[in-house]
Amino acid sequence: MLQYLDALLKHSNFTKAAKDLYISQPYLTQTIKRIEQELGVAIIDRQNQQLHLSEAGKIYYRYLEKQNAENAALSQQLARYTQTDQKILKLGVLSSLGSFLLPLFLPKFLTNHPHVKIVLVENPPAINEKLIINGELDFWLGQNPETVDPTLQLKTVGTEDYLAVIPDNSKLYDEKKQQLPDGSIPIKMLLHEPLVLSTTDSAIRHQVDALLSKYKITPNIIIESQNIVTAAELAAHGMGITIVPASVAKKITPGNYNFYYLPNHLISLRYFIAFQRIRTLSAPEKELIQAFSAIKNTTK
Repeated sequence: MLQYLDALLKHSNFTKAAKDLYISQPYLTQTIKRIEQELGVAIIDRQNQQLHLSEAGKIYYRYLEKQNAENAALSQQLARYTQTDQKILKLGVLSSLGSFLLPLFLPKFLTNHPHVKIVLVENPPAINEKLIINGELDFWLGQNPETVDPTLQLKTVGTEDYLAVIPDNSKLYDEKKQQLPDGSIPIKMLLHEPLVLSTTDSAIRHQVDALLSKYKITPNIIIESQNIVTAAELAAHGMGITIVPASVAKKITPGNYNFYYLPNHLISLRYFIAFQRIRTLSAPEKELIQAFSAIKNTTK
């Protein structure tokens, strides 16, 4: 509920808040109404164009914050009495990012630390950031650390290139090549093509949107998907061009399309592992960070 209320207050709009939360607008509206019916009072003041908490809503919001903090504290206190021979670490990550990033360091770490159990919490970045701030995650893996909450400490690693996936029905397609030479396509020409974009990861989408803005291009977006792999597959099958990290592009079904590396001075990814600054890290936790930090650059 804290996440739902935060999104509503941020966007002042149920539709935009639902999109940010990756849920439907009717579901968000009904959830808020259900809570208001249970409490017997409105928690959202809808009288003005700018949505804000009612006085009762402020009390309810503070209650939720306190409850979350108490739950996190209880879990930490009980942890010492449960499974004393096993260290449990909760790790938040976007599922599409985890499929690429986790195999690079987690298997080796777990081999060296058989007493550690990793619990994966697969959520969109905005939700995982909220969870780790509230103490409900031990670590959060993400990309492009520039907008991360300053209360979190980060360790960054490497970079990854972006690829454009160009299907065979595009005028930019070259049937003689799988990968087009660097610099062979003007960026403006590429961005003016019909696009398939993903809304899953705000960091990736923010970078793509920034690139469009840099060249003052209003994109011709054919379709948007919440799954970045789906966006890549749709592009590969002729829906339009998409721009995705290289690790995602290389997972798609073989077919008639080109890969084109975008200049990494214009757009590239950096990965991070985040944790609360106020936490005292255990030895296994420090070694998990070291294992992550040992990941090599993933540029071509």
